[in-house]
Amino acid sequence: PKYVKSQRQRRVLMKRIRVPPALNQFTNALDKNTARRVFTLLDKYRPEDKTAKKARLLGIAEAKAKGIEVEDKPPANVVKFGLNHVTGLIEQKKAKLVLIAHDVEPIELVVWLPALCKRMGVPYAIVKSKSRLGQVVHQKKVSCLAVVSVDKEDMHDFSQLQTAIKESYLDRFAEINKKWGGTSLGRKSVAQIRKKSHTKRV
Repeated sequence: PKYVKSQRQRRVLMKRIRVPPALNQFTNALDKNTARRVFTLLDKYRPEDKTAKKARLLGIAEAKAKGIEVEDKPPANVVKFGLNHVTGLIEQKKAKLVLIAHDVEPIELVVWLPALCKRMGVPYAIVKSKSRLGQVVHQKKVSCLAVVSVDKEDMHDFSQLQTAIKESYLDRFAEINKKWGGTSLGRKSVAQIRKKSHTKRV
């Protein structure tokens, strides 16, 4: 398929050309063990899907029809998503943790987000992938997620994750933003260089 071909070409191109640090940081995704812990926690705070919302509203409507007063409250602690919404939460310093997908297209949509998180002192992580983030909030693809609050029983695990992620990204922000990427040679180029060096020796 065309999209697979373009993905492969883009991946090869990003390995060959000199990639600036702002783009190269998106190749530095969160390690598997920490990512597993993060997604396990996020699954507890998934927003309600259409079916659950419909059932909740139907139950409230039935109760009101019977004359019973019911307090209409959606789940309090849920994961927030949407680029504009997450940006607002970061600027207000309400976000406690931000997760950014590594494969957003075009990358310009989120390339500035790590710098904003650094400026506001919000821990952030780059994770694989936008489809995995989308699964958390019942969407196909999501560019970023934000955690605003968690329940008391999960506070200890969440603070440990915050510390681990902060050490990996926020504390290393200056180092990450100096590291260029790419410039790796292909097999043909390596073979040509080896051949030339061999002929020089002879």
